[in-house]
Amino acid sequence: MADSMPQFIHLRLHSAYSLLEGAIRIKELPKLCRKEGMPAVALTDTANLFGALEFSEVMAEAGIQPITGCTLPVRLDEPEEPSRGPLRREPAGSLALLVKDERGYENLMKLSSLAFLEPESGEAAQVPLERVEQYAEGLICLTGGPEGIVNRLIEQGQKDAAEVLLLRLRRIFGDRLYVELQRHDMPRERQAEGPLVEFAYKHEIPLVATNEPFFTTEAEYEAHDALICIAEGAYVVQADRRRLTPQHRFKSQAEMLALFADLPEATANTVEIARRCAYRPRTRKPILPKFAAGTSEADELRRQAEEGLTARLAELETVAPEEEYRERLRFELDVIIKMDFPGYFLIVADFIQWAKQQGIPVGPGRGSGAGSVVAWALTITDLDPLRFGLLFERFLNPERVSMPDFDIDFCQERRDEVIRYVQDRYGVDKVAQIITFGKLQARAVLRDVGRVLQMPYGQVDRLCKLVPNNPANPVTLRQAIDGEPRLQEEQRSDETVARLLEIGGRLEGLYRHASTHAAGVVIGDRPLDELVPLYRDPRSDMPVTQFNMKWVEPAGLVKFDFLGLKTLTVVQMAVNLLKRRGIEVDIDKLPLDDAASYEMLTRGETVGVFQLESSGMRDLVRQARPTNIEDIIALVALYRPGPMENIPKYLACKHGREDPEFLHETIEPVVEDTYGVIIYQEQVMQIAQVFAGYSLGEADLLRRAMGKKIKSEMDAQRERFVTGAVERGVEKKQAEFVFDLVDKFAGYGFNKSHSACYAVVAYQTAWLKANHPVEFLAASMSFDLNNTDKLGLFKQEAERLGIKVSPPCINRSEALFGVAEGEVLYALSAIKNVGRQAMEHLVELRNEGGPFRDLFDFARRINPRLINKRTFENLARAGAFDALNPNRAQVLASADLLLGTANVAAQERESQQDSLFGGDSGVEAAQPSLPAVEAWTPMQRLTEEFNAVGFYLSGHPLDDYRAELQRAGVVTYAELLKRTNSAEKIAGTVTARQERKSKKGNPFAFLGLSDPTGQFELVVFSEVLNSARELMQPGNAVVVAVEIDRTGEEVKLRAQSIRSVDDAIKDTGAGLKIFVDTPEPLEAVRTRLSEKGKGLVSLVLMGEGGREVEIKLRERYKVTPQIRGAIKAVPGVVEIREI
Repeated sequence: MADSMPQFIHLRLHSAYSLLEGAIRIKELPKLCRKEGMPAVALTDTANLFGALEFSEVMAEAGIQPITGCTLPVRLDEPEEPSRGPLRREPAGSLALLVKDERGYENLMKLSSLAFLEPESGEAAQVPLERVEQYAEGLICLTGGPEGIVNRLIEQGQKDAAEVLLLRLRRIFGDRLYVELQRHDMPRERQAEGPLVEFAYKHEIPLVATNEPFFTTEAEYEAHDALICIAEGAYVVQADRRRLTPQHRFKSQAEMLALFADLPEATANTVEIARRCAYRPRTRKPILPKFAAGTSEADELRRQAEEGLTARLAELETVAPEEEYRERLRFELDVIIKMDFPGYFLIVADFIQWAKQQGIPVGPGRGSGAGSVVAWALTITDLDPLRFGLLFERFLNPERVSMPDFDIDFCQERRDEVIRYVQDRYGVDKVAQIITFGKLQARAVLRDVGRVLQMPYGQVDRLCKLVPNNPANPVTLRQAIDGEPRLQEEQRSDETVARLLEIGGRLEGLYRHASTHAAGVVIGDRPLDELVPLYRDPRSDMPVTQFNMKWVEPAGLVKFDFLGLKTLTVVQMAVNLLKRRGIEVDIDKLPLDDAASYEMLTRGETVGVFQLESSGMRDLVRQARPTNIEDIIALVALYRPGPMENIPKYLACKHGREDPEFLHETIEPVVEDTYGVIIYQEQVMQIAQVFAGYSLGEADLLRRAMGKKIKSEMDAQRERFVTGAVERGVEKKQAEFVFDLVDKFAGYGFNKSHSACYAVVAYQTAWLKANHPVEFLAASMSFDLNNTDKLGLFKQEAERLGIKVSPPCINRSEALFGVAEGEVLYALSAIKNVGRQAMEHLVELRNEGGPFRDLFDFARRINPRLINKRTFENLARAGAFDALNPNRAQVLASADLLLGTANVAAQERESQQDSLFGGDSGVEAAQPSLPAVEAWTPMQRLTEEFNAVGFYLSGHPLDDYRAELQRAGVVTYAELLKRTNSAEKIAGTVTARQERKSKKGNPFAFLGLSDPTGQFELVVFSEVLNSARELMQPGNAVVVAVEIDRTGEEVKLRAQSIRSVDDAIKDTGAGLKIFVDTPEPLEAVRTRLSEKGKGLVSLVLMGEGGREVEIKLRERYKVTPQIRGAIKAVPGVVEIREI
């Protein structure tokens, strides 16, 4: 059948872009069509055109005709009943629209855009039939099958209304309307078919037979059924839910001809429709938006750039004569104008200048754009390209036309303000963000499928945790099963698990949802829906392109990257905290030679320093001992896969252990800064220029060729390079040697423009930390409010620097981390589940009415709508009320009483506003006593604090074990670091556990631990892992015998054995001396000494005048840190000493 004339064409196919509904991947389609001998296929995803351009290009390249279409949800507006008010409007059904010509594609883009942009928030995508009428030109309409607006009326018994609607559609579409018949063996199809055929013959409207495939083969049906349940939040076993049939697969021509053998014209019309559809969307060159209508953009760019350069040179120490800067500027301007990019530069300069005027922090640049003097003059970038040796041709090459691409970093918290400005400046209809599609990845698909199969949550969660979670390099479900024997065992032994993994494997990789890309913004020279269809993310009111990052530029739009860089926010916060102390810092004008900053980096104190804080980078910085900004630029470029091979050579030459190899005298100035090692792509280009006579434009082409390694291109470049060098008096052999060496480095070479910009931001953070550590740490912690791992790390760093982190306090702390008297004040908002808005409310109350006097004063003043029970309880657990009442257990138990008081006081305030008399409320007088509750033991207190804060703030669970652990020969992490032994015993509370697989497939784990002196990590190999897995749960206190590898100052720990702390200290035999001043506590003490053991206990009764009576108890008792803590917490116990 493949070679004969086609007799049926699929016109209603749904791809994976019908989110959580279609399961056919576009890349699979050419193969499917070829197999069935179909020369054309139509894509009609539900409501959207997400895949239109990708589908068009993929199919056309495979020699198959793509027909662009859409299953459009349509609303039939009925007159609203005045009494019922505005209701949530629902579509009445759908129409299938296919693109016949270019006008049809323009109209379909318009309709699909309106389907998302016009409905109210919370309504489904839809358009009223009037809109379809308005934009019907160039579109072929199929009545939509069982979900169609005509079928739905027939189903509801409204046959006459269905006929009227069909005739209205005929008035709209004329001979472009087809009555659609589907036969998927569903009762509703059979119910509607008779009337549909009757109407078609009666009104001479052609019939068309369609199959609506959502998946490829019958074997996919069960997985697809689960997908529909995921979409609808239903369970597979549920009766009342949407269901399709195994017939909704990609059927063959023969199957369709047999199915409609009684209506051959209906299948023949699919071929006729395919012939009528003679247009497909194509890629086009980028269409640049205009900066300002009616002005010469070239003249405006020259004016702004010349004036900007004058301003830059006036305030800066230059590294070259002014004329050199002016000449470079003129050269760049000529290139930019010749390539027709002045508008692009002006637009970027305009929104960056606006952001800076509003005080929104903007990064110094990133990417190759920093190589442009024009960009520097326009304040797009902040690095002098001549001072840092950055090249314009790396950004815009006159010998290779490509779009300029500025990536701009903004303060993460205020980036949206800049996007809004661009929208206002260029028109709401000409600016949009870019869509991105979230996929069902291995873990997510297991959770979703497990839910719809109604498997126990705990079982699914356990299975998910056996799938490695590595966002940088995601593992597929198949790879996870192959590499994890425990998953294989579950699959073999449990039928439900086997079904879960089977369905999960089929659905993995399908799109789950659409959202907004973090950075991309497009600006058009015309309303965007003339170039691309638009979408609205339910979480944002900003329109979004329906094409993703990969397809939006081929559709003709120019992309601008508005990136949010958290470091800029941290720097600004630190500068603002310093301003409160009257210290003004202009972060962009810092001297780049601050000795304190480089000394701090050399010590490896890089926690919180941008780009330099990973453990590997910290080691490299320590070894490199940077002394100037060029060193930091080199380190940022070197520390990545590939260039890392050059690190030993770089360090050896930098520290004089080896002599730099300069290859040739002309090359020496190019690689002098990097001690003879070629690190940057710019160096590759400059070597080609000075050594082989290339222009920088040609050198950029050489750099690209070396990156791609295409043999024919490389042979031509080798010839050109060697010939050029020989003409300059270099021997051929040496020229070839240099080419090979440069080629080796070029594959790894990093973009110096990017490295230089990020090195400057790294230096700014290092300067703040070295010179103003308290403000820097407070700002860093404020930005990571919700990341308890990072907060714990910063707290540890503060302690190491001798800076106190004060616990949260309702009368001292602010919503964010603050600074007072050289201390970091812990942020109220950093307590879990309290909410920033609620904490800002508390701080506002305190600023207006002074500190809270007691718990009742607090209750009377708060807004109970903002401070709910969970918020109050977590503030209590974290110790935020300690200044008002140190008994946290009592405060927690008083939550209902105090919040009841708060509600009464709030009602009083509201009623007073309405009352004629006003006056004092009755609440003030009533102050009942708090419930009598015993204080928590130190251990309970710490556990509750850990639950509220995420780490130990006021102490550590191992504090009470200190003496016993010392007696058992266990050291702290700080002591381990100071010693030189190769083995030790160390104790810690488990904070994290990550299991992995080695290359040989053996399991191992990284175990995160914390002790009173710090946090650390060790590796646990399979033997210990299998025997101690149960002990390695977060929160458990363990003693680990470790083997220690010491390399310089770096320490790596390997677990040899793991025991619980209680087990490790059980034979240390501690004793207690308990001091009391009245007999009352003795009964409570006796109940806590309930178990016999090895500990000696004596009671000391303290009398008047310093007299003491000591009674040694005959029995020996079990004495543990918990028991000691419990006795210490008994009211009336004055002191406890160990014996």
